[in-house]
Amino acid sequence: METLGPGRRLGIWSQGCGLACAGCMSRHTWDPSGGASRTVSSLLGLWREALARGADGLTVSGGEPLDQPTALEALLAGAVRARAEAVAPGGPAAGREIDILLYTGYEEEEVEADAARSAAVRHADVLVTGRFQVAEPTALAWRGSANQRMRPRTARGRARYQEHLARTESGPRLQMVEGDGDVRLYGVPRRGELAALERRLRRAGIALTGASWRP
Repeated sequence: METLGPGRRLGIWSQGCGLACAGCMSRHTWDPSGGASRTVSSLLGLWREALARGADGLTVSGGEPLDQPTALEALLAGAVRARAEAVAPGGPAAGREIDILLYTGYEEEEVEADAARSAAVRHADVLVTGRFQVAEPTALAWRGSANQRMRPRTARGRARYQEHLARTESGPRLQMVEGDGDVRLYGVPRRGELAALERRLRRAGIALTGASWRP
């Protein structure tokens, strides 16, 4: 994935979201009984593989990751350890700067007021907070609406993201990947970008069924 954070990244999406923001492009992730169950150890295995292949970072989104705070803390703590091993001398990513970015729809004060959520986010280098507000579009990089805040939490996060905090994007913000019988879109679309994509596909004789951004 190359659309949610700097460089090439491993993306992990959690299943289940009790916030259910209007206009969300990932409604299919709301149902906590949907998706596929994965153990933390299996996800950390994917992360180690990604580090060995040259990943620049890990992005965790959803759904709402902080609706599973205990599992999220275990995942991010393990990701930090795996990164330390990979960037150590002789490791597959020796000497490289690699960050961990976490998205949540909760506000920072809601995170800090909950012990389990607060424990989970301490392992992230950068936190994007705030519910998606469809009426507040933004061109800010890697944010879906103007109210959302990108908050570096570590020295690594500040070093990698300082230049992006106020950076805007004018072009397409989606990456399209063909899956097994479906098409997956990664990124944070600009207002109207999904509708424009559907129009282009229709002109090419392709009709979407089961689009994740429609009820």
